[in-house]
Amino acid sequence: MFFNIPTIMTWARIVAIPLIVGVFYLPIEPASRNLIATVMFVVFAATDWLDGYLARKLNMVSSFGAFLDPVADKFLVCACVLVLVHLGRADVFVALIIIGREIAISALREWMAQIGAAKSVAVHMIGKLKTVVQMVAIPFLLYDGMLLGLIDTHVWGVWLIWIAAVMTVWSMVYYLQKALPEIRARAR
Repeated sequence: MFFNIPTIMTWARIVAIPLIVGVFYLPIEPASRNLIATVMFVVFAATDWLDGYLARKLNMVSSFGAFLDPVADKFLVCACVLVLVHLGRADVFVALIIIGREIAISALREWMAQIGAAKSVAVHMIGKLKTVVQMVAIPFLLYDGMLLGLIDTHVWGVWLIWIAAVMTVWSMVYYLQKALPEIRARAR
């Protein structure tokens, strides 16, 4: 199941990263770059839901797809957060929190899987909510303008990315607390 429809959609999120970054190097007006990057992010981020739905619906769930899906999500989010830092739209501290958490929790989940305790760090609602807030904050910050003449996406995006950073720490603490009994048992 290396190449089926859901897995190809997951690969598309990884391929999207240099495309989204590349938009900001195009010789076009900044507002157009912002719009193109925002639309690309929203379209590719939506494939996260769609590929999972199709994998279940078409009975194409695979262990490779289950591995690649969160990797693609983390790559896409981390790359976009770095772009936002480069553009001066997100604080480097936010980037360190988000990227650091992704590395730490990925390593924790890998270790917990190796010792047979993966269920103790299974995805929880706080992690899902954190992801939703990130997935709203990032396109707001990529767009960086007035949406429909009513919503200042920069202001909302800054608030949301900081809320996402707080939720990122909260979810990391939650997962570490869940893993702590196993960590203590293995540290002896």
